[in-house]
Order: sequence, then structure tokens, then C-alpha cells
Amino acid sequence: MSASPTLQRTVVPAREGRAVPVASGQRVRVVDLEGGQVGDVFVFARDDLSEHHSASHTRAQTNRLFPKVGEQFFTNRRRPVLTLVEDTYGGRHDMLIAACDPERYASLGVTGWHASCADNLRLALLPFTADLRVVPQPINVFMRIPVDEHDDLSWLPAVSGAGESITFLAEMDCVVVVSACPQDIAVINSGVPTSLAVDILGAGDPLSPGTATLDRRSGKQARS
Repeated sequence: MSASPTLQRTVVPAREGRAVPVASGQRVRVVDLEGGQVGDVFVFARDDLSEHHSASHTRAQTNRLFPKVGEQFFTNRRRPVLTLVEDTYGGRHDMLIAACDPERYASLGVTGWHASCADNLRLALLPFTADLRVVPQPINVFMRIPVDEHDDLSWLPAVSGAGESITFLAEMDCVVVVSACPQDIAVINSGVPTSLAVDILGAGDPLSPGTATLDRRSGKQARS
């Protein structure tokens, strides 16, 4: 019997954002379609958008800058919202940097309007709420912001390849918003933002071969 197909693919065009409802127990995969593109991922509880993924609460729970495969992401109410179950990229992701916003681009010398992850979030959530009061700190997938021995940060171009992905298991009914980061001044997207995709996977869909995954029965990492 063949595995069930991907239930839904949502393409996130360069510089734009999309919101995708995800049911508890479903897997959601963020795919870098062309390579070298940062994605800002925001997660909200489906029944109460005032509860959302919190980078600071997650770090306190995992004692890491970013969860590894098998570990969870937590909300501002300290409830698990996602589990990281696969990462074909294998590099570092970021959970230190705030979403870009109009004020960020103004500080970089931009005059006039510039697309931003904060505005993408607000636009994507309009079917769910027109009153988003807080822009949470995102899960910045494929974003390289290493911390050196002096606690200094470096901004480096994303090196994810075309088709590489990161996959999460939803621990509650939630809304996942992904912004294909519009940043074209700092080097994180090498100056040319490109598109991402968000896949909702069926229960029988296999994960990618040869990557670290989570065995849900044992809670241990395995190679597929």
C-alpha cells in the first residue's frame, strides 16, 4: 500500500507570507524551493491567537538556542506547539533575531515602503484576525546568525540548497504563518529573496531518506 500524498502545498512567493491551518497530529514542512532563502515561521494556537510560539520560553525549556530533532517548541503559556521531526538542511537555524519590519528597513536607509515579515504576518492573518497586537519573535529557518566566543553575532547568507526542508509535528491545532523574508539589504538572502513552500503531510507520508528524524514510539532520533 503506497503512502498517502501530501495533503496540501502552499507556495509562498518571494517577499510575501501565507497562513496555513494545521491540525494537531499533522506534519508541516517548510521547503526552500530555490535555495538560499530565509523563512520566518510564526505559530499561533488556532482557538486563541494570543497564545503563540515564544522563542524565549522555548530556550528556557530546551536549554538550547534552537531545538534539535526530537525537541519541542513552546508557546508563551509554556505549552508545546510543535516538535521538530526532520531537518534535511542539517545546518543551523535562528531563534534570536526579530522579524524585519518597516522600522528595521528605515534604520537600514530605506525610504518609502518595503515589504517586511511583520507586515506579511499581519496580512496573512487577516482571515483569522484584524487585531494582531504582538509580532512574536519568529522561528527563522535556514537563517545563519552564529554567536562567536565573544558573544558577537554575524549575519551570513543562507546556504540551504534547493528542495531542502524542515518538518514539524503540530502538538495542537494551530495556524502556521511562513514569510519568505523580503530582506535584500542585509546579506541573509544574498540580496535576492526567493520563494518557499509549506506542505501539509498526510499521516502515511514518508520523511526524506538519509536525514535525522524522530521515532515517535521511542522518542529517539533515527536515520531513515
